[in-house]
Amino acid sequence: MDWFKKKKGISTIEKKALPDGLWIKCESCGEIIYRNQLKSRMHVCPKCNYHFRVNSWEYISYLFDEKSFAEFNADIQPGDPLKFKDKKRYSDRLKDAQKATGLNDAVVTGIATINGQQVIAAVMDFTFIGGSMGSVVGEKIARAIDKSREERVPLIIVSSSGGARMMEGALSLMQLAKTSAKLSQLSDEGIPFISILTDPTTGGTTASFAMLGDIHIAEPDALIGFAGQRVIKQTIGQDLPPGFQRAEFLKKHGFIDIIVNRREMRETVSKILTILWPQKSAAGEQKKKENKE
Repeated sequence: MDWFKKKKGISTIEKKALPDGLWIKCESCGEIIYRNQLKSRMHVCPKCNYHFRVNSWEYISYLFDEKSFAEFNADIQPGDPLKFKDKKRYSDRLKDAQKATGLNDAVVTGIATINGQQVIAAVMDFTFIGGSMGSVVGEKIARAIDKSREERVPLIIVSSSGGARMMEGALSLMQLAKTSAKLSQLSDEGIPFISILTDPTTGGTTASFAMLGDIHIAEPDALIGFAGQRVIKQTIGQDLPPGFQRAEFLKKHGFIDIIVNRREMRETVSKILTILWPQKSAAGEQKKKENKE
């Protein structure tokens, strides 16, 4: 009997094609991950702990209490004062970014709670022109700082940025001074500012508000620095040490305070708030218990 001879006329079941986008490959270890599993893990790789970049609204859902975030200053629109054009008109680039992201600019600001503790928050979005800081980003962060002073609640800024927005020239650079001056006023009033640094936090953002916190928290392996490594290497004429400008290197050299996994960020920030703002934190916990009862 021909055991291994293929019989004719046997029908085969047609393979069903899987929908696109169900799986994603980890950029660090190459692991193939089911997207729903990755989302349930706050976009942290289950194998190597690589932190995928997420947009501002996703980060808001991870960090703050559910449905507690109330956005303000959402309608501020960017302009094109210099009529800038390189490969593309800046005005067209803005329209494309707004259409792709659903945002007016690269930061979302609002008032929210973390485990019942009220905070003012500004969350940057790298998907909007690389999270670059132009006039709108600087103005919205400045207003968030003012709101923190007005409400007398802690400020949290989540940075994800390639730096100042070159298409606005000196106007973007002015935002460094403006946000830094506002944070000085906040510090004078003793109101805490927690700075969360995600991948990447570079350029003018690092040179201003991102590194002026009372506490600096970074996600694992986040790129944090001012100038790029190639520029620094050419300037000093020396090879840079391994891991230069990564969160672990910065923590070792005292530039940041703590590195926290995104899945533990909410609880960590909540604990820090109970230390920096104990009376308000206690009031928030009491209100949370009353609501449950």
